Amino acid sequence: MHALAGGLSYFDLEFLGRPRVIAVAVARGADGVALIDPGPSTCLERLRAELAAAGVTAADIRSVLLTHIHLDHAGVVGTLVRENPAIEVYVHERGAPHMIAPERLLSSAARLYGADMDRLWGEFLPVPEENIRVLRGGEQITAGGRRFEVEYTPGHASHHVSYFDRASGVAFVGDTAGVRTGRALFVMPPTPPPDIDIEVWMESIALIRRWRPATLFATHFGPHEDTAAHLDAFLQHLAALAELARGLLAEEDGDAERLRKFVHESRLYLQRHLPVEEVDLYDFAAPLTLGWLGLQRYWRKRGAGAGS
Repeated sequence: MHALAGGLSYFDLEFLGRPRVIAVAVARGADGVALIDPGPSTCLERLRAELAAAGVTAADIRSVLLTHIHLDHAGVVGTLVRENPAIEVYVHERGAPHMIAPERLLSSAARLYGADMDRLWGEFLPVPEENIRVLRGGEQITAGGRRFEVEYTPGHASHHVSYFDRASGVAFVGDTAGVRTGRALFVMPPTPPPDIDIEVWMESIALIRRWRPATLFATHFGPHEDTAAHLDAFLQHLAALAELARGLLAEEDGDAERLRKFVHESRLYLQRHLPVEEVDLYDFAAPLTLGWLGLQRYWRKRGAGAGS
């Protein structure tokens, strides 16, 4: 487990054996332990082992703070609640119904991942309604001995919130501030379907800036202290990849060819900023195929495409 500012900590779930893909943040206080985005069920053994090494059991967990309900962030929550029914689960109001009854969420995910669903994510158990604490943005909550400010930060997902611990200066931003798997200043926008919205995403970045955080903690992956430069880089690359997708939609190719071109051109774009092995890690952490599907959907909802 690695130290963060102010007594906070985090560790690597080593998702499917790969480091620097999914990070879990931990807050510990007199009121127990809080986890922020505890990850998918396929990482449960790693989650338990890391917590045990820090002297934490499921019985010590009192709160789970979810930035959003995507399976790589929230998949294990129902399992944790089954083991410890005292856990309170904080989640945005748009995501809460899907934690209680996840059938639609899982059906939507299965259309993207197909036969890989179980290998990637494992089981996703429902969370009893009485364990859910609904957020809308603007709240202050106490968990793990910390006081967190909550803001609604959509763009990547319509049910995304971020948490700011003003005492330590750490903002837990989930996927809103992008994917950055190493120290290099390259921040990739994760743009899977179904509800990418670039305009509101830019507003969410502006909101995070207003916090003036000393550290951005990204689920993919970990803490970054060059916060202004990080957010600038994120907006730069969001604009570039979104424009690439819009341009491809203006061509006469079929969707399969557009997908192929997007992945190819995106990898070339990443290679201009990163070593090739890092490009592979970014593509694993936020698959470019899904990035195309989300941006394609975004632009088509706005009338972009050949013949528009």
